[in-house]
Amino acid sequence: MSAPRKIIHVDMDAFYASVEQRDDPSLRGRPVVVAWRGSRSVVCAASYEARTFGVRSAMPAVRAERLCPQAVFVPPDFTRYKAVSRQIREIFMRHTDLVEPLSLDEAYLDVTSTRTGLPTATATAEAIRAQIREETALTASAGVAPNKFLAKIASDWNKPDGQFVLRPHRIEQFLTPLPVGRLPGVGQVMERRLAELGVATVGDLRAIAAAELEQRFGRWGRRLHELSLGIDDHPVQPERPTMQISSEDTFAEDLPLDALAPDIARLAEKTWAGYQRELQSPHPRLARTVVLKLKTSDFRILTRSLTPPVMPDSAASLGALACELRSRVDLPAHTRYRLVGVGLSGFVDADTHAMQSGLFESETPPPM
Repeated sequence: MSAPRKIIHVDMDAFYASVEQRDDPSLRGRPVVVAWRGSRSVVCAASYEARTFGVRSAMPAVRAERLCPQAVFVPPDFTRYKAVSRQIREIFMRHTDLVEPLSLDEAYLDVTSTRTGLPTATATAEAIRAQIREETALTASAGVAPNKFLAKIASDWNKPDGQFVLRPHRIEQFLTPLPVGRLPGVGQVMERRLAELGVATVGDLRAIAAAELEQRFGRWGRRLHELSLGIDDHPVQPERPTMQISSEDTFAEDLPLDALAPDIARLAEKTWAGYQRELQSPHPRLARTVVLKLKTSDFRILTRSLTPPVMPDSAASLGALACELRSRVDLPAHTRYRLVGVGLSGFVDADTHAMQSGLFESETPPPM
């Protein structure tokens, strides 16, 4: 048996809203909602003062305004948030190379072995949180556990500006009373299916034999049983290969398909800029497929894709290909669309692609 891992999940507290309150003293202590105003806008983040009114991320902005009429709405500034996120990432890297970012405001760290020589994962988490507070004037919460999913649950336990350590001998006791919905991958649909079996808590789930869960839910049933016991062998992955780069936007008013060209061109420029950053990374990956995403006024989502023999070489050519994909949409002409997105997918490693291309190009055609 190998020694258990030591995993930290660090989660910034109300990150976007906290950055706004830090940079504008007049917002401190007030309910802040990071969102554009408008019927189609959603909440990017809410300060803890706003959360006491029930405002949450991903909530429609109009609902947030009804719940908290006195809220201060601030449009998001992702350039600033990304800059702060890079500061925080640098702090993580002082302690370990094994950092797996999940978003701008959270990450997993494997601190089984560290650069600093601190004696415990608990001490490492405390040092990281202290450095974040000192260098960014922001607070973070942390969970310390033997694996990733337990660390993520633990980081939410003493929020905000808190820390929770889940030691191996207390895992089953800790999990037993938790609602089964706290397990990763258990959404509302799975919660309802488990409720039909009389399962409301992780302890209830653990009482069902693994074979029965597997019979009912396939391989996911076996995974559910492992999670109920606190088992998760997924390692921290410092470099997640790029799978897709995309940009999308929701319109103020629903539009017909033939009116989308200007928005497609605008979003193609944003996607192309992201792709150029990927190509400048230490381990670049090349895209092979152009994707057009659409959402109709009745919330039906469509995607159309094309893998051309020659990939676009500019934002304009990407936009042109994405526009052409509209011809593959076979809905009635009167259909209106509330969202459009332009993406690149089908990524492959640049080195592998170059090697394969070289092999094909070096082949000598047979004599006629």
